[in-house]
Amino acid sequence: MDDPADAAMHAYYAMGGEQDRLGEGAGVVEFERTKEIVLRHLPDPPAVVADIGGGPGRYALWLAGRGHRVEHRDLIPLHVDQLRAAAGDLPQVATAVGDARELDLADASVDAVLLLGPLYHLRRRRDRVAALAEARRVVRPGRPVFVAAISRWAPRLAGELRQRLYEELPAIREETPRVERTGFIPPLFYESFTGYCHRPGQLRAELRGAGLELVDLVGVEGLAFALGDLEERLADPVGRAVVLDAARAIERVPELLGLGPHLLATARRPTG
Repeated sequence: MDDPADAAMHAYYAMGGEQDRLGEGAGVVEFERTKEIVLRHLPDPPAVVADIGGGPGRYALWLAGRGHRVEHRDLIPLHVDQLRAAAGDLPQVATAVGDARELDLADASVDAVLLLGPLYHLRRRRDRVAALAEARRVVRPGRPVFVAAISRWAPRLAGELRQRLYEELPAIREETPRVERTGFIPPLFYESFTGYCHRPGQLRAELRGAGLELVDLVGVEGLAFALGDLEERLADPVGRAVVLDAARAIERVPELLGLGPHLLATARRPTG
C-alpha cells in the first residue's frame, strides 16, 4: 500500500469506530435522514439492493429488515466480518470484500444501488467516475442510484469550528484552506481520517460523466452537527422533530446546500 492516504484510510477503519458511528450524535441524524431520502425513490420490497461501500452494514440490515435482498460490498475486511456477525443466518444479506470501481455483480442485476461511502475516499476524478459507472452498470435501467458525498466545507464547519480539532491537531488550521481548494483531506497521522470533499456542482458533473441522470440532490443533516446539545434534543420527541424538520426545510436551498457535512444525490440509469 504505497499511498500514505490509502494506508491511513485502512488504518482508520481498522480501529472499528464505524460500527457505532451512525448510532451516536450527528450520526443519528445522518442515518435517519439518509433512510428518509432513500425511501423517496427506493423500489418496494422485495427488491435486490446493492449496498456498495456499506461499512459494517447498518443500511444493509435496515434494507433486509424491510424485505429486500442485499448485496453488500466493502473494501475493509473488518466491516464485512462485522456485518456477517450481525446478520447471522439472514439469507437476505450477502457480503464480501469488494472495490466500488470493479464490482463482482452482473450487468443490470440489481434494482437499486447505495453508494454511501466510496466517493469519500477516491481522490482522483477518474476513480470516482469509475465507481459511479460501475453503479450504473449493475443497476437495471430506470432504477435509482443513491450517492453520498462529503461537503467541501465539512472540514471547516464540522471539524474545525464545531469539534475544535485544531486544539489537538494545530496543523488543521493550515490544511483547511487547502482542502477547500483541492477537496482532499490529507492524513495528519497514520490513523487519521482522510478523504475527498465535493462541491455540489462537481458531484452533479461526475454523475453526468458516469452516464447517470440526476433526479435530486439534497443536503442531509443541515445544522444538526453544530448543536452542542444534540444528544439531549434527539432524546426528546419534540426536539428530535425540530432537528429533522430543520434539515428537511433547507435540504434543497441552493445557498445552503453544502452547509451540512453530507450531500446525497439520487440518480438513475437512463432507460434508453
